[in-house]
Amino acid sequence: MSTDSSDLFGALFEAPPVVRTVPVLVPMPAATPYSYSVPEGMAVEAGSVVQVPLGPRQVIGVVWDGGDGGGVDPKKLRPITHAFDCPPLNKEMRDFIDWVAGYTLSPPGLVARMALRAPNAFEPEPMVEGLRFVGGEPERMTPARARVLDTASDGLSWTRSGLAHAAGVSPSVVDGLIAQGIFETVFLPPPPVVAQPDPDFAVPRLEGPQRQAAQDLLENVRRKEFSVSLIDGVTGSGKTEVYFEAIAETLKQGRQVLILLPEIALTASFLERFQDRFGAKPAEWHSELAPRMREKVWRQAVTGEVRVVAGARSALFLPFEDLGLIIVDEEHDPAYKQEDRVYYNARDMAVVRARIADFPVILVSATPSVESQVNGQSGRYGTVHLPTRFGDAALPDLHLIDMRRHAPDRGGFLSPVLLRAIGKTIERGEQSLLFLNRRGYAPLTLCRVCGHRFQCPQCSSWLVEHRFRGQIQCHQCGYAETTPEACPECGTLDHLVACGPGVERIAEEVERHFPDARTILLSSDLMGGVKRLRLELEAIAKGEADIVIGTQLVAKGHNFPLMTLVGIVDADLGLANGDPRAAERTFQLLSQVTGRAGRTGLKSHGLLQTYQPQHPVMQAIVSGDSSAFYDREIAERERAVLPPFGRLASIIVSADTRQDAEGHARGIRNAAPKVQGISVLGPAEAPLALIRGRHRFRLLVHGRRNSDMQGFLRTMLAQGPKERGSVHVQLDIDPQSFL
Repeated sequence: MSTDSSDLFGALFEAPPVVRTVPVLVPMPAATPYSYSVPEGMAVEAGSVVQVPLGPRQVIGVVWDGGDGGGVDPKKLRPITHAFDCPPLNKEMRDFIDWVAGYTLSPPGLVARMALRAPNAFEPEPMVEGLRFVGGEPERMTPARARVLDTASDGLSWTRSGLAHAAGVSPSVVDGLIAQGIFETVFLPPPPVVAQPDPDFAVPRLEGPQRQAAQDLLENVRRKEFSVSLIDGVTGSGKTEVYFEAIAETLKQGRQVLILLPEIALTASFLERFQDRFGAKPAEWHSELAPRMREKVWRQAVTGEVRVVAGARSALFLPFEDLGLIIVDEEHDPAYKQEDRVYYNARDMAVVRARIADFPVILVSATPSVESQVNGQSGRYGTVHLPTRFGDAALPDLHLIDMRRHAPDRGGFLSPVLLRAIGKTIERGEQSLLFLNRRGYAPLTLCRVCGHRFQCPQCSSWLVEHRFRGQIQCHQCGYAETTPEACPECGTLDHLVACGPGVERIAEEVERHFPDARTILLSSDLMGGVKRLRLELEAIAKGEADIVIGTQLVAKGHNFPLMTLVGIVDADLGLANGDPRAAERTFQLLSQVTGRAGRTGLKSHGLLQTYQPQHPVMQAIVSGDSSAFYDREIAERERAVLPPFGRLASIIVSADTRQDAEGHARGIRNAAPKVQGISVLGPAEAPLALIRGRHRFRLLVHGRRNSDMQGFLRTMLAQGPKERGSVHVQLDIDPQSFL
């Protein structure tokens, strides 16, 4: 046996296989992706979801764009451990993650982490065991067995429970037929989380302004290119029915739709309206969703099986296969702003995601944000107006109650004028809503003898009494203790007094005046959570309550057919702070709440209790002249160079000691570069100077609209002191909260 010497030479000196390296973005606060080697035989590409070693742990990451290891010797790199059998994140999604990271000055890994919050969804769902009829007859035929055989004779495959349900028998009947070999076992793909929506299921007849508005939106959707439309319509004008037509057109194109809602966990009525129009509910995505369902929705969104998702702000980071339309309902709502880890506004980022992927986005509100109004007036956004309610239902008649002239009884908070109106509404068999944006029984408890005020030991905020639970609680950190009977300062018994009203106290006053009325209290912190809230909202819609008392969650687009009176207990509440958006927020909230009345055509009223009846916000609401309010607010913003005519960024420095927080904040301030058009205010103690035991100082950076805010902040933070010890720096571009 001989060996060719040339073959032996080639084998001895054959070049070793080239080791491929790729950048992987891991869910850590690192500035750039890390480099890993790709094991031989493993196929990965940009966007692939992988598992990689990071220190002693295994973490989930995404193969990223650009670079192949940065000149590092591949032998020194750790290899990718596993590549998941999952569609890769597409280029548009990766570009969106990079854009959000760059704009918010957040580590890109933390942004990518928001797109990977369903780790058990990265592998395909297991097949489901099913049955298929193979012929034959059972030893003994019964009516129940006959129904099963008749149902299964179409040759289709069934799950055991599905076949039993379709045939109207118990599963044991199916089990008996399986035992006799009438069925064979087959494996079926996992069922979809929701049925496919049918765009032609129940096409509505739109008339007048609705029809024209729908036509404008349809033209944008049919162009299949980026555009922003603002639907500006009064409460009850049919905004939802109008944008449903844009959804239907997108579904006909075979593309996916995302509907963002500020409180998806509380909007069962929206899901039902969607089902009435399209024959199936959309998939849900929010924090109350069970982990297993979240995984199913994530997987079926990335594979394209789910066509429509209705979700909270985090749904914006779902990696859809072919997203073709985003709806942002109640676009003005502060709930779209995330203020944890990555600070972003889902409304603004929705516009960015649509621009990157080149598809339309629709913003919807009865009280649009000032930013959206300005964009509409300048022509950057197309504006669709719906000035009247659907079916010619009238808006409520709004009136101010001057609390200086119509003061409540001693110890009460409801004016006699409002109480008389509630009584007349009950007599007519209609419903009243009392709104107060303050949870609990009272915002402050103090001692009559020594003046001691109950304050959170970890925060610079008062403890709120929750009388129904027998606790006083901090609404910043969650600290709670049993409501004491004696003052801890002086020891006096029975001299603790509740100061000011919360919704629980208003409910107590209502029950005193109307003991026979059916009263429901709606507040997000009551026992029973979201499930209880949904049941109570359904009860109200069915007319099973006479008086509803609630916080701001009652303003979230609910439709209460018998609601004809809305009373605002404290219309001035939102104006009592230094927030530059206070007037806008108050106008939006009170307009939304009063809009709950008279949506089905019944004559309705809104009464606002105020000590400032001449305030421009109060006058704008009762006059119905929203244009005058927006014109005034826009002019003031422009004069002060505030958003959208200027730019703001907030830097919060926190530490275990006041000295460390203030010193670090001053160090950052001293590192600010000299740039024309950008100024730094502070540092100063934040209005909430202590939260969870951490002292807080704030700097506010103000610039003109065209200023390079991100570049300025990068330089200032890079040249400033580094975070050490307990010091932590939070950066918020375009802040919504100034606490």
